[in-house]
Amino acid sequence: MQEFMSAAFGHVVRAIVVSAAATLGLTAVGQAAAAEKVSMRLKWIAQAQFVGFYVAKAKGFYEAEGLDMTINPGGPNLNGETLVASNSDNFAVAGGLENLLGGRAKGLPIVGIGMMLQRTPSAYVTRVNSGIRSPKDFKGKTVSTFFTGANNTLYAMLAKEGVPLDSVKIIPQAVSMAPFIDGQVDVATVMLFNELIVLQSKGIDVRVFRAEDYGVNFPNDFIITNETMIKERPRAVQGFMNASLRGWKYAAEHQEEALDILMQAAPGLERKHQAAMLAEYVKLMMADQGTQKGIAVLDVERLEVVRQFQIDRKALTVPITLSEALNTTFWDAVPVAYKKP
Repeated sequence: MQEFMSAAFGHVVRAIVVSAAATLGLTAVGQAAAAEKVSMRLKWIAQAQFVGFYVAKAKGFYEAEGLDMTINPGGPNLNGETLVASNSDNFAVAGGLENLLGGRAKGLPIVGIGMMLQRTPSAYVTRVNSGIRSPKDFKGKTVSTFFTGANNTLYAMLAKEGVPLDSVKIIPQAVSMAPFIDGQVDVATVMLFNELIVLQSKGIDVRVFRAEDYGVNFPNDFIITNETMIKERPRAVQGFMNASLRGWKYAAEHQEEALDILMQAAPGLERKHQAAMLAEYVKLMMADQGTQKGIAVLDVERLEVVRQFQIDRKALTVPITLSEALNTTFWDAVPVAYKKP
């Protein structure tokens, strides 16, 4: 009788274990099926400028937030603002506030929810022996710039220095620095984390004019989404912000590991250049409020100055307010441990 009871008890235990295992399995399947598909569009191809997002994906941070993330590269014919406005992508790394305001003025339902770079990433260079010693000397010179945002910084810097725009020949800049190196332009635009590094690596001695030195600050690399996402999928927006900032904090604190992850995503990149790019990008990201409050904070006071400049120069003819263009609630709700250095 005792043996029978023991055997019966064993069968019951096994049944409970099998049932529990089945339940756990179904739960895991359910959780996997519940992962929301989302996508983000980069400003450019994979490079250190975006490594924090790749880190967040590789480390499972998006997955932990219930998101199935796809990271789509950008390019010269891909506009993040337009793609997000049409919901082709749910999020994007876009340009500066001037791009965001301009898009809103055209009726695009895009909203800024974070700002990666707290300082102006673009600067202007000339050869040391050119005789150009300040922006005032840009008069009568050929200046190349990117008409994707860096041009606005240039306009602001020239305005601060009292240099009329019509006194300078401003032309679109090529992707390559060859025209500047070959002497076809007098002043060229550089990103502090990219083209400037390229020139320095080639041993080209340049004089650098940074916007901040002339009272201009145009922060950049806005993280944007659209009004539909905010209204209908707020949990996905919050999860995206949580994971992304967590990824960037990890990347800033573990740069070599972050580069390993980037090189796996884009093996053709030159690691040495990407390492230098990441180091400079982190400086711009962690500057000012980035260190004081956290990664990707929206510095509203600084951004209002940019908005007013666009209005003053009549580049923004529709009175878009920051409260319309920005939503700070998602950044505010990101755990401090994920965003504060």
